[in-house]
Amino acid sequence: MMRMTKSMELGKRFFGEKAFSKIMGYLKKDPYRNLEKALDLVEKVAVAPNHKEYAINIKAHLNENRATKEYISRVINELDENVHNHLLNNFFVNGSLIGVPKQAQLSEEYGFNIPYTILIDPTSKCNLRCRGCWAGAYEKHHTLSFEEVDRIVTEGKELGMYFMVMSGGEPMMWPHLEQLCRKHYGVAFMIYTNGTMINQEAARWMREAGNITPAISVEGNRETTDRRRGKGVYNQIMAAMDYLKENGVAFGFSITVTSENAEEAFSDEFIDLMIAKGALYGWSFHYIPIGSNPDFSLMVKPEQRAALVDRVRYIRSNKPIQIADFWNDGEYSGGCIAGGRRFFHITASGDVEPCAFVHFTIDNIKGKPLKEVLANPLFKAYRDHQPFSENMLRPCPLIDTPEQLREMVRETGAKPSHEGAEAILDDQMAAKMDAVAATWKEKADQKWAEVNKDEIVEEKQEAWV
Repeated sequence: MMRMTKSMELGKRFFGEKAFSKIMGYLKKDPYRNLEKALDLVEKVAVAPNHKEYAINIKAHLNENRATKEYISRVINELDENVHNHLLNNFFVNGSLIGVPKQAQLSEEYGFNIPYTILIDPTSKCNLRCRGCWAGAYEKHHTLSFEEVDRIVTEGKELGMYFMVMSGGEPMMWPHLEQLCRKHYGVAFMIYTNGTMINQEAARWMREAGNITPAISVEGNRETTDRRRGKGVYNQIMAAMDYLKENGVAFGFSITVTSENAEEAFSDEFIDLMIAKGALYGWSFHYIPIGSNPDFSLMVKPEQRAALVDRVRYIRSNKPIQIADFWNDGEYSGGCIAGGRRFFHITASGDVEPCAFVHFTIDNIKGKPLKEVLANPLFKAYRDHQPFSENMLRPCPLIDTPEQLREMVRETGAKPSHEGAEAILDDQMAAKMDAVAATWKEKADQKWAEVNKDEIVEEKQEAWV
């Protein structure tokens, strides 16, 4: 396939930005009445077939789903114009219209997959010590230089990646975050943050940069959050959300779902609070027994996980907020998105992991081109094993089909990225994980048949990204 030339890419960007400007013009005048016009334009300019299909599907459901119109109105009315012009433009024009086709084109040319995004830990430092944190087992002194992260982002753009995600540790403790965002103004950045370092000054520079969206970690109500994160953290989180909303910065929340907070975290009371505070999206991560002092009792119980399938879909259809449940939404992502398929993880020491929860590595990013890292054997093993289950409610090789993770580690010679990571493969831990997976399989198979009305699903739609 012929590679897209620079002039072709510039032309496509110009056309895309003009179309995006026209779409935003429609919506700013009247989000409710002009949403269908905007979707007609999305359908016309979309390159990837699934993007066209999404526009068609949204139009079909507009009259049935008031929450979609309310959500679009929130995006238009609550965000600063600078955020519209940078974050949204970067995500839809650079990330989707230009980036996705370029990723597909280069994947075919190079013979390995180009993902949509990279999860980077610029530092392992954190000002909190949260119970059961997946990052808690990493050493605390690692930090990537600005030059290293700058290089990764630059090479990512060359491969069609215009959406970068940062975690840690606490990314707000990395002193170069604002500098990176301002330099790469054509990239959309999302950071997973505990929110305690977001004050008025931080919210102001985020609005001015316009291309960053924080996902703030919260566990539910005040008592639940402070129990895991420390006394007073909940109040700091609420204040951070107020600063961001006041400045028109797009933000969301990130929640670790456990057996203790599964019902609370998806209650009408909590979701309505997040909407009122200004959150536009929420990421749901089921507790995984890794990191510091793993506790299997905190894992979401099978009946809770099954209930979340219905509850999250209800929220998406009835509340003006977008929620993603990474373990229960395999149907929409086509299975596991890790291992370089849609993303991979770079630790603060430079180790390259398939996922933030799978702490095994076969490569290090320091001094090595991104293209070489993406071609590593562990990522190839991930591709070869996909899908890990035909039941898309069991997409994860760590908690749903752990025998496949053990096989991939053995066949590639991947090493643990920190001391103790190998415990997940040992007899005692492996037996516990196998038992959890087997219990969920029984429940998941019942739920999968119920969700699909016992029809054989031959092909699952890929996610927008």
